[in-house]
Amino acid sequence: MSEPRFVFDTNSVVSALLLKNSISRRAFDRARTEGAFLVSLATVSELADVLRRDKFNKYITELDRQRFLAAYVREATLIEPRVTIRACRDPDDDKFLELAVDGKASMIVSGDMDLLTLNPFQGILILPPDEFMDYPIADIS
Repeated sequence: MSEPRFVFDTNSVVSALLLKNSISRRAFDRARTEGAFLVSLATVSELADVLRRDKFNKYITELDRQRFLAAYVREATLIEPRVTIRACRDPDDDKFLELAVDGKASMIVSGDMDLLTLNPFQGILILPPDEFMDYPIADIS
């Protein structure tokens, strides 16, 4: 069996970074230790844009956000999707579906209802962080 491959949407990654004791953080840490993260230029670009927002200054320094982003990208597997998917009611979220499909992801972790309503998508589970925590990794292919 190959290593599980996970796609986390931007909000889940930001929550994991900012809220150290959150379910998103526990899900992020679990995925990191038990599988591989998939990213694309589009998902990294969105994450970088979000992390540059001044509203996060009261939670974490800009330097720490930059370090986190660099480490996240360094540890992740970069996939450049060749597929174009138009399935999500929020077109900005289609990039996560494209990444998951082309990267042969095991699961997308997201709290976004625009993505969650598509579960499963082309055989790929889409679960919120709390359900991901309860999901047996052994059942993920």
